[in-house]
Amino acid sequence: MRPIAFAAATALAALTLSVQAQDTGQPAANPQIDYDGFTQLTVDLAEIRAAHRLPLRQFLHQAKADGAILLDTRSAAAFADGHIEGAINLPFSDFTDEKLAKVLGPDTTRPIYIYCNNNFSDNIAPIVSKRAPLALNIPTFINLHGYGYTNVWELADVVPSSAVPWVKSSDS
Repeated sequence: MRPIAFAAATALAALTLSVQAQDTGQPAANPQIDYDGFTQLTVDLAEIRAAHRLPLRQFLHQAKADGAILLDTRSAAAFADGHIEGAINLPFSDFTDEKLAKVLGPDTTRPIYIYCNNNFSDNIAPIVSKRAPLALNIPTFINLHGYGYTNVWELADVVPSSAVPWVKSSDS
């Protein structure tokens, strides 16, 4: 297709979507946001996630294995205020193909171990509990799989922070 014809077709498609959105009273679909795809991925991963939740002892043991990554996806500030010893930080809001590859490496089958605020019973900074349906483990697990990292393991237990080797970044 010639450049002018392509540009005209693209403009016509955008105008058609805009008119359709006005006809229904709904905003036009954003092609960069796929809610249906996310919900389908969530459903598809439910059984896998259930099988990839580990009790504390097993989680800590496996997270120390050669090549394993202990990933904390809380904010950089929360991570600096305290995290499980040996964890690396990549805030969930910073997930992109490039940043994940830089932090986790190119091996998408490498074991990754995740935890979040809701794994701790303390409910004080830096691990203040979130609402259960919004616990960070859930979107972290789903997003890692969505980005192609398929060997993800989640801490299943709720424990006091004193039950894990807890450090502050200044202690690391």
